[in-house]
Amino acid sequence: MPRRSRTSMPAATRSRTRQGLAVLGVLAVGGSLAAAGPAAAAGTAAPKEAQAIGYGGAVSTVDPDATAVGLEVLRKGGNAADAAIASAAALGVTEPYSAGIGGGGFLVYYNAKTKKVTTLDGRETAPKAFAPNTLQNADGSALDFNSVVNSGLSVGVPGTPALWDKAAKKLGTWNLDKLLAPAQKLAAQGFVVDETFHSQTATNAQRFARFPATAAIYLPGGKAPEVGTTFTNPDLAKSYGILRSQGVKALYQGEIGKALVQTAREPQTTDGSQVFKGLITLNDLKSYQALTRKPTVSKYKNLSVYGMPTPSSGGIAVGEALNLLEAYPGKPLNKVSQTQYLHRLAEASATAFADRNRWVGDFGGTPTQQLLSQGFADERACQLFDAEKAAARPIPFGRPDGRYGDCTLPFVAQQAPRDDHGTTHLTVADKWGNVAAYTLTIEQTGGSGITVPGYGILLNNELTDFNFVPLTAGVPDPNLPGPAKRPRSSMAPTIITKGAKPYLALGSPGGATIITTVLQVATGNLDRKLSLVDAIAAPRLSSRNGATSDAEPGITGGELGQSLTALGHSLKETPEIGAATGIQFLSGKRLVAAAEPTRRGGGAAAVVSKKPLK
Repeated sequence: MPRRSRTSMPAATRSRTRQGLAVLGVLAVGGSLAAAGPAAAAGTAAPKEAQAIGYGGAVSTVDPDATAVGLEVLRKGGNAADAAIASAAALGVTEPYSAGIGGGGFLVYYNAKTKKVTTLDGRETAPKAFAPNTLQNADGSALDFNSVVNSGLSVGVPGTPALWDKAAKKLGTWNLDKLLAPAQKLAAQGFVVDETFHSQTATNAQRFARFPATAAIYLPGGKAPEVGTTFTNPDLAKSYGILRSQGVKALYQGEIGKALVQTAREPQTTDGSQVFKGLITLNDLKSYQALTRKPTVSKYKNLSVYGMPTPSSGGIAVGEALNLLEAYPGKPLNKVSQTQYLHRLAEASATAFADRNRWVGDFGGTPTQQLLSQGFADERACQLFDAEKAAARPIPFGRPDGRYGDCTLPFVAQQAPRDDHGTTHLTVADKWGNVAAYTLTIEQTGGSGITVPGYGILLNNELTDFNFVPLTAGVPDPNLPGPAKRPRSSMAPTIITKGAKPYLALGSPGGATIITTVLQVATGNLDRKLSLVDAIAAPRLSSRNGATSDAEPGITGGELGQSLTALGHSLKETPEIGAATGIQFLSGKRLVAAAEPTRRGGGAAAVVSKKPLK
């Protein structure tokens, strides 16, 4: 049986918002955990800061504990890859509904020595038993989405531990044992529950309660942990300890993997009800590999934009949208009104999504070079863009065939696929100039809802990122399931360089809204000349080629929303979109780390030193 999490009531003086754990002493020599002392108690570090300016390295995440862990790695001589891994492992503790050992992700990394960008693909894979019709009923209709989510059938082979291991060996300077030590300590000693953790737990309480191991850990006493209490996960601390001592083979070939496969293939429920069984096998785990891939590269003005290639659609969609913004006639983005700026963003992102949905997937035939060509963007702009009127949704997909100049509008339009909405992102830079942009996930908030008993690991529901049935009859769908296939993702960790040196690095959670968030934050900073933190804070619009565009209240609640509606945009008010983090690189080795001021309760940005290092 899993050990229950422990929660304790806060002291009278404890803040009701999460504070970072003090991590001094966590990173002991040789990778062993330092003895717990008074400084390790929850609530002793500085509160969240949305912006930090300084030198010697920077970390920005959604969580102060994870930021503190990464910053301590940098201060003790680790590089950006080391800090990214350690911070990500900490997020697996404090943001378990968004990331962790049971999930996957993508890392984009700039190497200051070689001045080159590489990417690591830790995306989850489908079991080898998966086929294009696995998520369909006998009559060819789609299985019920929520039933698949909350079952073993949604669980893909986790890629996060393999990515950590590969990144540590290929890009880092510390071993994985040492890098996972802070996360193990954090899981064992606990963190202070904030409103985001409480509300996410409460929102998912009904489905968490269905699975005994999940209920035991995440619903102590049968309810969501209260804000201000200290939450521990001893089972997850045990798993980090096993990974530290045995390496990631413990998951891909050892005891954790055996427990994971058993849990997914034979999900246990509290009431004895039946859910879909998973198809994952020990052989699927054993054959998994995190992959090194060439980044997507696109040009935007005098900048180079590096992103994640397939199976992510992030690098392609962000790059195409930027190309479209350059192709649209009229004044540049820094000269148009705020209404025109958002109109252009909406048209560019909706067009990019139309092309993404038709052409992008893990099938070996994605025409990446053509989708990112300026010629293709010019043709699409000619076909679709009107400064005075939004294009009818859904926008038809284009033909990235290398023969451009036809302004005739294509006639095949597809409905947008279902969105996902989980994930977290972190951004790190070190004193040598290395940069990591890392987005990781277990899919929707809380993943499958299934926890591996005795190990505290929430399992992903990543396989619901596949399209269950083809989007359009008679049109090939690149994102149908397949054996060992990786489902298409929207994650868009991005590094932008100028003159081969880092200029801006950023990313966000938010499912398909990741792409639009990265696009808006980048252009807000680069074109609208907002500071990075103001570009992150600005009200967001997300147009993904559906009938409506999501918009935050700062847009819908005034003249701006009225002006966009007058242009033909159908706006759907959404409380918040994304939760971005980023780092901007200024002259003189000065860094600006930025995070959300308010979304998800605010993020945590920090720098190694506020003064130049000697």
